[in-house]
Amino acid sequence: MEDDRGTLLYRCDRLFYYGYGRRNMKKGGTYEGVVEKVAFPNKGLVRVEDGYVSVKNVIPGQRIRFYVKKKRKGKADGQLLEVLEGSPLEERPPVCGIFPDCGGCLYQTMPYGAQLALKEAQVKELLDGVIQGSYTFEGIRRSPEEFGYRNKMEFSFGDAEKDGPLTLGLHRKGSWHDILTAGDCKLVHKDVTDILNCTLAYFTEKGVGYYHKMRQMGYLRHLMVRRSSAMGEILVNLVTTTQEQYDLMPWAERLCALPLEGRIAGILHILNDSVSDVVQSDETRLLYGQDHFYERLLGLTFKVTPFSFFQPNPKAAEVLYGLVREYLGDAGGMTVYDLYSGTGTIAQAVAAVAKEVIGVEIVEEAVEAARENAALNGIENCRFLAGDVLKALDEIVERPDCIILDPPRDGIHPKALPKILAYGVEKIIYISCKPTSLVRDLAVMQEWGYAVERCVCVDQFVHTPHVESIALLSKLKSNKLKHINVELEMDELDLTAAESKATYEEIRDYVLEHSGLKVSSLYIAQVKQKCGIIERENYILPKSENSRQPKCPPEKEKAIRDALEHFHMI
Repeated sequence: MEDDRGTLLYRCDRLFYYGYGRRNMKKGGTYEGVVEKVAFPNKGLVRVEDGYVSVKNVIPGQRIRFYVKKKRKGKADGQLLEVLEGSPLEERPPVCGIFPDCGGCLYQTMPYGAQLALKEAQVKELLDGVIQGSYTFEGIRRSPEEFGYRNKMEFSFGDAEKDGPLTLGLHRKGSWHDILTAGDCKLVHKDVTDILNCTLAYFTEKGVGYYHKMRQMGYLRHLMVRRSSAMGEILVNLVTTTQEQYDLMPWAERLCALPLEGRIAGILHILNDSVSDVVQSDETRLLYGQDHFYERLLGLTFKVTPFSFFQPNPKAAEVLYGLVREYLGDAGGMTVYDLYSGTGTIAQAVAAVAKEVIGVEIVEEAVEAARENAALNGIENCRFLAGDVLKALDEIVERPDCIILDPPRDGIHPKALPKILAYGVEKIIYISCKPTSLVRDLAVMQEWGYAVERCVCVDQFVHTPHVESIALLSKLKSNKLKHINVELEMDELDLTAAESKATYEEIRDYVLEHSGLKVSSLYIAQVKQKCGIIERENYILPKSENSRQPKCPPEKEKAIRDALEHFHMI
């Protein structure tokens, strides 16, 4: 590595910069440069006279002005101040009134094809950096809808500048306080922005103020709107504190009078006095209609409530789930684990091609919704458990033939991943909304003997830097590996490979814990010999020629075999 000539080392989600005379670059200094490259997740690489700097919220080819906010060990991170010249990739004007101050739709000035190409290249570079051997990269699948695809949006009340007029919308890029009115947001259906504008006009007329996070005083907090893509039904949720009291029925009546394309199914008042700036409910009051609507995916019906987890882009989710079913293949006789199953959308989508699907999810409300939706769709071969994956796996008796993983953005917990891989299933399908978490986990999975066969991306988040990815992994077989034939006399070994996987004490403890039976080392040795595991003779020979050696009873033999399977010795 030649740091005196300005060499870049790129590895997964980290950027290391070695630049010309980097000592001259000062923290807090302001610089200009051209964005040479953007790595996931939107980390732009800008070259200046004395090195490279990482700057977020940029597009390749832009000339920008920025200041250095961090500098250590040859690495510099910058904060974008201004775009001086647009990128050649920016071929169209902005589609909403608050671009680029709102950072939600960073790529909206790029044609959709250019957005797809950028994300595809970013993910492939990450995968190529970690996957061992050859694999098939199947590119990126586009979202069926480029605009108006989001079925849920959370808007905040506030002001755009200190003590300014009431606003309702999204945070200014890089600001915790400033709220920009998103009156023409193109990520959502026009029905949603019509409801937003009506709500803002009503409370502005009434002189109702917003909740100040620093002062912890005020009334209006959030407006959360959900709209069914398939049915056109809408849930409107107004989130306020209990510090003030207002009659909200006139507001609800004004909303119901709007000439919308869809239909308002329910209007709810959610009370929230928590200090944290999150949408949650201390109490929910129904002002109009009902507290749910129905959405359809792949011919299935799902009940959606204000706090249900559901894919934000339903039509792209159909593309995603279709690919999962394709990767799963013929699973007619298989037991499938759907880990991190949420409200069970994936589990129900693959239930038709599997013998049984067992979903595990830590959020109890999501599990209840999954059970309700499975009953709604008449699906009887899906079962859902509430609990942490790390602990819940111990409660499942049925062993999986295939595992589907759809973890949160940060990936699988380091303690849970080995436990999942220890099942040794033939096929794993990993769905990820954060490619850097995916490649981190793929590195571990390959160490456990899994090979990545296929990968594909699905663009669920058009105009943003985010992208969904799917990876298909299979357990390596001996005929796939290069091997050398070696003659070996087993009596030269003190211990076989199978024996070394678990001690006799560990096997005894496992049997006692899972069956309540006490077994001896003799019984374990007898069962191991039956299973083809070579035993040292002194374990299985009687003490004298005339002594009778007890034989392992059938129920204990079964319990020992279960333990040997658990430790992957048979």
